[in-house]
Amino acid sequence: MHRVALAVTDGMLHYEMSVALEIFGADLTHVVDPWYEFAVCGSAPVRVDRFQLEPERGLDHLAHADTVIVPGWADTDREPPAELVDAVRAAHAAGARVASLCTGAFVLGAAGLLDGRRATTHWAHTGELARRHPATEVDPDVLYVDNGDVLTSAGKAAAMDLCLHLVRLDHGSINANRIARRLVIPPHRDGGQAQFIATPVPEPGNNPLGELFPWAIQRLDQPLTVEDLARRAGLSSRHLARHFKHLTGTTPLQWLHSQRIRRAQELLETTDATVDTIAEAAGMGTATTLRRHFQRTVGVPPDTYRRTFRS
Repeated sequence: MHRVALAVTDGMLHYEMSVALEIFGADLTHVVDPWYEFAVCGSAPVRVDRFQLEPERGLDHLAHADTVIVPGWADTDREPPAELVDAVRAAHAAGARVASLCTGAFVLGAAGLLDGRRATTHWAHTGELARRHPATEVDPDVLYVDNGDVLTSAGKAAAMDLCLHLVRLDHGSINANRIARRLVIPPHRDGGQAQFIATPVPEPGNNPLGELFPWAIQRLDQPLTVEDLARRAGLSSRHLARHFKHLTGTTPLQWLHSQRIRRAQELLETTDATVDTIAEAAGMGTATTLRRHFQRTVGVPPDTYRRTFRS
């Protein structure tokens, strides 16, 4: 029987813990027999929001598990407890498959399990994960990353995607689909978390591009160039690129592309306009061009996105 251990401590997110409990801790022997042997592991009672969770085993039990699940870590501004990090590292060294849900990736990173690997977490925290663990290739677009013995997921609902993926690996697609049907969720979601990422515009302020951003956003339907942006800002193209990198973390053309995709998303969500009309409004020219860039950036075609997010 495959042994799954849920590593818990104070400061973890209740949703991700509940997902793991629902998938691996429920009695699903009517679907797969034998199902998983499941244990909640921690060094002391864990306070989670308004309830308290009593671990069945200590953190040392992680080293005896086949799979260790690490839920989301709430306070990503501080390092996770050394006791938890050491136990997760020891479990992996003993041969366990280790999977993090949402910001649980910060625990895996602190344990050194993400060095030289590709990983993800909730899109709002991918920048901090990359900054804190520069040896990790952080992918902000995907729902989860499977490195075989180390897996990471994006935020919230992506935790369910990863847990179902583990079931699919262990018990096959048919049984994973049965579990998904029982939970009334899709067994597999198309695309990645790029569908859900907001593309913020820097706040107006005392910076040389404060007036440029809204000016450009009002003209996304026009064929703007880097030279157009530089001329409007009164800067050379080189200085414009430097300010863009500092304020947005990207280049002027990449920023323009992101804003055009975001404009297309807004129109798909809020209007009945055709894809051709939306392509023109977003500065993509033709429906073919929009579909190509939209699929590459968001992970799904415009029509699929509209069906998912249309009010």
